[in-house]
Amino acid sequence: MFFHRRQSRSFLLLVAIAFSLSWLISCTAPAPEGSSGAKEIEFWTMQLQPKFTDYFTERIAQFEGENPGVTVRWVDVPWAAMESKILTAVAAQTAPDVVNLNPNFASTLAARNAWLSLGERVSSEDRDRYLSGIWQANTLEDTTFGLPWYLTARVTLYNTELLQQAGITEAPTTYAELAKVAQQVKEKTGKFAFFVTFVPEDSAEVLESLVQMGVTLVDDSGKAAFNSPEGKAAFEYWVDLYQKGWLPREVLTQGHRRAIELYQAGEIALLFSGPEFMNAIATNAPDISKVTSTSPQITGNTGKVNVAAMNVVIPQQTDVPEEALEFALFITNANNQLAFARAANVLPSTVDSLQEYQDLLKQSEEGTPVEQARLVSSQQLESAEVLIPAMKGLADLKKAIYDNLQAAMLGEKNVDRALADAAETWNSLN
Repeated sequence: MFFHRRQSRSFLLLVAIAFSLSWLISCTAPAPEGSSGAKEIEFWTMQLQPKFTDYFTERIAQFEGENPGVTVRWVDVPWAAMESKILTAVAAQTAPDVVNLNPNFASTLAARNAWLSLGERVSSEDRDRYLSGIWQANTLEDTTFGLPWYLTARVTLYNTELLQQAGITEAPTTYAELAKVAQQVKEKTGKFAFFVTFVPEDSAEVLESLVQMGVTLVDDSGKAAFNSPEGKAAFEYWVDLYQKGWLPREVLTQGHRRAIELYQAGEIALLFSGPEFMNAIATNAPDISKVTSTSPQITGNTGKVNVAAMNVVIPQQTDVPEEALEFALFITNANNQLAFARAANVLPSTVDSLQEYQDLLKQSEEGTPVEQARLVSSQQLESAEVLIPAMKGLADLKKAIYDNLQAAMLGEKNVDRALADAAETWNSLN
């Protein structure tokens, strides 16, 4: 998998501590190397070796050939280590020049001016090459802190056989339809229609569902805005499904991985995931794979579609800002994004590469299930956006909402009290 690990409250505390100490460390930081006149760009990615070693070796060689006197040193960092390593490097004034992160984590450090502001450095022509909704995900308080890179937009993978047993001919595409399918699958088959986690440290899918249902999470001042009629309706939706027994009880304790396990075991009819999981299902559960088809992402009355994004950022302390930006624009240009999307089974974030990627999928003679899923996923991107934008304290917001939503699902609080308590908790932290 390519996408981000969840941040904990303790990690955010480490961010604050590290930055408060950074001025002490910077006083004794060694002078930059490269006195010979050659310029080096240090580029960090997240767990892309060895599968994509050839891809990056070729791109780096091309960039160096087009930019005499500039070399690129590529460092691949394990997923589990990236957050702590980049935090330590920034605090110690030893950060790389270009880093592969995700907007939500990058925004934590953007709030502390860790990254080079790109708004005035990137031309309007270059900016317009990226999908506008994805560009916006790299903006915090009108400051652009990163360039969009690769994306994933989840789809609905569904077990046609199980739905047919429940008398359902088409997969749901809205939350209203999903509730009806949840009831029908449970009553007709004894199984569950789907699994979605309410564990605060895991997937943000439920938080995203609130936005899709028309909920505004926070207002312009950062205070809670979800204690509203729309927020109440969204809370009631999930409470109702759970209390009627149409959701597995373990949604309160198990993460998204459990959804994959249940789908592969034939115990749920729908799986909300990326197209790349089609290959895993084919390997782990070939019989389920044979009856699996794809439909668009579930959405609410807003019609909004979520996308998960990765970006590249440039630390403020780089001593080669112009070269770093040139490399970041190069690695995320349309040609390179298309090549990486095809190699990595992800989606590109530029307008031209997305169009060409879709054309290639449509022209494919094989038309395999995974290619069909990728096409469905890619066709959502033109109107897709990162529904939970870069913001301070996202982990705290998610925990406040999930904890109180769980309490309402368990009957420990009514919906009004749960909403009020979640808002009070969030506002007390801001």
